[in-house]
Parts: sequence; structure tokens; C-alpha cells
Amino acid sequence: MLRTVTPVRPEDLPRLAEESVRQQFRVVGKAAEGADVLVAGGALQHATRSVAESLGAYYVYASFCANTLPSPHHAPPAMLGRVPVNGTPEENLAQWERHRQYFTSSRSTLNAERAGLGLGEVGDVRDHIFGDSPWLAADPVLGPWPGLGDLVQTGAWLLDDRRSLAAELEEFLDRGDPPVYFGLGSVRGAQRTAEDAVESARAVGKRVVLHRGWADLRLSGDAGDCIAIGEVNQQALFRRVAAVVHHGGAGTTTTAAAAGAPQVVLPHMYDQHYWGEQVERLEVGRSAKAVTPEVLSEALRRKDQAAELSTRVLTDGAETAARLLSELNRAN
Repeated sequence: MLRTVTPVRPEDLPRLAEESVRQQFRVVGKAAEGADVLVAGGALQHATRSVAESLGAYYVYASFCANTLPSPHHAPPAMLGRVPVNGTPEENLAQWERHRQYFTSSRSTLNAERAGLGLGEVGDVRDHIFGDSPWLAADPVLGPWPGLGDLVQTGAWLLDDRRSLAAELEEFLDRGDPPVYFGLGSVRGAQRTAEDAVESARAVGKRVVLHRGWADLRLSGDAGDCIAIGEVNQQALFRRVAAVVHHGGAGTTTTAAAAGAPQVVLPHMYDQHYWGEQVERLEVGRSAKAVTPEVLSEALRRKDQAAELSTRVLTDGAETAARLLSELNRAN
């Protein structure tokens, strides 16, 4: 859908959602054969709990961001271009009730697939997906849980990435001051955004590492102060840059925080606006609609705060989650 030449029309979304649900049941059902525990995550993860029920396996829903789970203390995540704004607890809960509509359109397809597995119907799709005790796989300092209730916060799920940086990138890093990293990950960002980032970095005297990403971003010209890269060990790279300009995904935000790099978040959708708010709350960078020299300069001035935050970011979340899953499996 993201790569198609023809733009997706709003009237196509229900059909695409139905196809996604059916495909999830086929893929997850095959992958989960023989599994004892199934862990699901994501905005529209419909199949995993049903497959777990059919197998008699334990099920856990894990979110990588606090504001994707219902709470009176925050508004829901951005969906289909709508960016909810935090209000009073009553206003936030009302927004969460309206948020259910994004799940209801797939209920008939979900129940049809469940019937094929010999399972009963589901009434509330969202609560069915989240389960009775969801997990929060986010760092408690960077992305704390503000509410009360039956929730386990494991910390962010990070593994130590020991891959070496490419020789060309190493040589670029070694021959000058720390550059600014720019990347949009899986977001289909505009080429103009990358050009603005390069111009802004140059305006403040910084070089640029441009990550191509799914948007296939390109450098204009063959300037020696910039380098374009593909897949990379972000843990190693972010420790050697002056700032990280990115889309605000949970993984990129956490990796940059753990590396002690100031950040500029350019949020597009879902949880990215939340992570931009956290970067500003902790005073380790900026959240903005566009990269400008002023925005980048302000983020660069947060170097000391970003370095201090890195000492508080936990790195054992994946280990904690694995231990808890093992204990749950033995108990069930």
C-alpha cells in the first residue's frame, strides 16, 4: 500500500483492512504452529490472540508506546491524519471511546476467521486485541506509564547490535566533526524534507549522514560534507553524531536517547507525535513540522541534557520480557 503508484482512497481502507486481517490469520497461524506463547504488537494486530486461543497458547499484547493504550491521562495516538490533543481525564476517555471505531470495521472479518478456527465471536475488537493485562515495552524514563491498573512495563526491547559500520561511513565519520543524522525510517517522506535537513545542517556548520530508508531519499549533488547510507547499526552510529533528526519511531527515539544524542523529531503518524512530546518534555531536543537552522540549533544546545538522559535509559527490557514470558509459560 505504501509503495503503490496509485494513492489509496479512503473508500479503499475497509477492503484493505479486511484483506490484512485474513492475511494475518494465514501468516500467524502458520508461524505459530507448536508455539507455547504468542506476543502481539502493533496498531491493527487482529489475528494473534485468536490463533493463541486455537492452539491453547498463552497470549500477551505488548505496546511500544504508552499512548497507544487507553488511559485517562493521555489522548489516543494519531490515526488517519487526526492528531488528538491531550485534555482533561474525562475528555481523554471520551476520545478513547471514539478511538474504538478504528477497530470495529474489521469485526465481521475477524469473527469469520475465528469461526473457521472453531472459536466464538468477539464483540469489542480493541479490548480483545489488548487483552486483560497488556505490556508496555518502553523505557520508564523516556516513555513512562501515567495511569494505574494491571499493566507490566518491561522497558524497551533492545538487543546489543555488534555489527560494524561500513568502511566508507567510518572514513566519513573520522575525517571531520560529528555530523547530523537524518532518516525517516519506514515513513514515505518527501525528498524536499531531506534537502531542508541538509541545508539546515550546513547553515549551522554540520555535515550530514542521510539514511535513504523506505522513502529512498537522495543527496542532491556530490558534496563531500554529506554521505547517503542504507541499513546501518544505529546504536554504533548514533554515539558518533551531533544530533539525530528522525520521524519519531519508538526504536529510533529510544536508540538516540540511549546514545546520548540530541534529537529533532518530525512526527507523521500514530505514536510519533507522542515521542516528539517526550523529547521536548525531557529537554533533549525538539519536535517540529520541519527542519530549520533554528530548530536544529536549539536541539544541538541540548547536548548536555541528552548525555545525562543516556545514563538513565535502561537496556535490559528485552531480557526482562523474555524472563517474564518464560515464567508465564511455566505457570500456564
